[in-house]
Amino acid sequence: MKVLLINPKTNLPIETRTSPSLGLAYLGAVSERQGHKVCIYDGDVEDIPLEKVLRDFAPDLVGITANTIQIKSAWRDAALVKSVADVPVVLGGPHPTVLPAESVERPEVDIVVRGEGEATWEELCRWRMAADRWRAAISDLQSVPGISYQSPGGQVHHNPDRPAIEDLDSLPFPAYHLFKMDRYTNLQPTVDHIAGPSYPILTSRGCPYRCTYCSQIGPRRWRMRSPENVVAEWRWLVRDLGAAEIGVLDDSFNINRQRVLDICDLLIKEGLTHVPWIMINGIRANLVDTELLGRMKQAGCIRSAFGVESGNQEILDSVIGKQLTLEQVRAAFKAAKEVGMETIGFFIIGLPGETEETMDDTIRFAIELDPVVANFSMATPFPGTEMSRIVKEKGRLLVKDYDDFAFFEGRASFEMDGMTAELVERKWKEAYRRFYLRPSRVVRTLLKKETWLDLPRTLQVAWRTVVG
Repeated sequence: MKVLLINPKTNLPIETRTSPSLGLAYLGAVSERQGHKVCIYDGDVEDIPLEKVLRDFAPDLVGITANTIQIKSAWRDAALVKSVADVPVVLGGPHPTVLPAESVERPEVDIVVRGEGEATWEELCRWRMAADRWRAAISDLQSVPGISYQSPGGQVHHNPDRPAIEDLDSLPFPAYHLFKMDRYTNLQPTVDHIAGPSYPILTSRGCPYRCTYCSQIGPRRWRMRSPENVVAEWRWLVRDLGAAEIGVLDDSFNINRQRVLDICDLLIKEGLTHVPWIMINGIRANLVDTELLGRMKQAGCIRSAFGVESGNQEILDSVIGKQLTLEQVRAAFKAAKEVGMETIGFFIIGLPGETEETMDDTIRFAIELDPVVANFSMATPFPGTEMSRIVKEKGRLLVKDYDDFAFFEGRASFEMDGMTAELVERKWKEAYRRFYLRPSRVVRTLLKKETWLDLPRTLQVAWRTVVG
């Protein structure tokens, strides 16, 4: 059987070609493990029209992934598939997981996969293999957990959720050979200039925390791969695929302290420390110290991000539910600097209930911490989050379209009493100016060779910082 997996084009004003879709890389791997021929089409890097790929490859089953910002592109791609071939179209990812009926009721979508996808996808592949007349066999899906589908009579069915995969070591390594790897940038192109391929790695899944802004679609629990399995993939990425950089994508990498130490010790033992690695989504600031960060640095980690979010303790406690104190954040950044590890700080402007004073607290805190990169996001109530519920109950949602959920555009997505869109947008722009246009930051930026290696990008970032 031939399987086509699609990552829809993401129309954003930022670099989206940083790495291949890890979700599709896993689906491609489990499909190949079943013996299927697989093609992955990433709209962010392809120069061949999807229609031509559909006609040339002639898939028997199509899977499309989508977050909220991608969902309209996913529907368009699904409609294109239907216009070319009579094959089942399966939609998955964060957005369809929280709003399955919205997609499965569309004529171009046959099945929605909710949550973690590998086991469900394998079962759908077996179903498709056995179904010569797949439309007539839709009713056979009633026993497949984790999906929503529409029967021929038009009735929408939401099957029970599928239990999370317990043994993550049982998954095959991601099928990166299915991607055009030379078309991706490095993982953090605004900071690094890496000569060679960059690869992501996921060493654990899930998160025991539930911050109000987070669109985590998995269960509220954390599952880990064994250190041995993680380092086996790491060795494969470095020695077989020639990785020049590795980015850890975990939401909660350091929940188990000993596991992190064990991974680092194995990387050192295997002689894999010459390839730099970074923490893309950050680690918990309350679970680090100089020993842990020092071991990570010794094992090759050059940069870690921390989800700070706010510089106001009351906002952290009552609005976000972060389970983190400002003192713990200060201690984490101090420990990182002591061991020589670069830092990135994630901050949010315009959270529900904020005032100009609390947003000022966040800007001042970012300046105090002084990470290499300060990323100021505008609070965005993505579907399925607790923040979305709060805004619907107590505020006014301003977005009219899913494309408007791109918080990089500098437009507030909601208002609340005492917090106007004008205020949030003004403070967001002010945050970037106050952080990056300090004389000490400007001098440091001008002295870095990376600034001059990619001058057009540097000027573009500078313009967005000053003008907003």
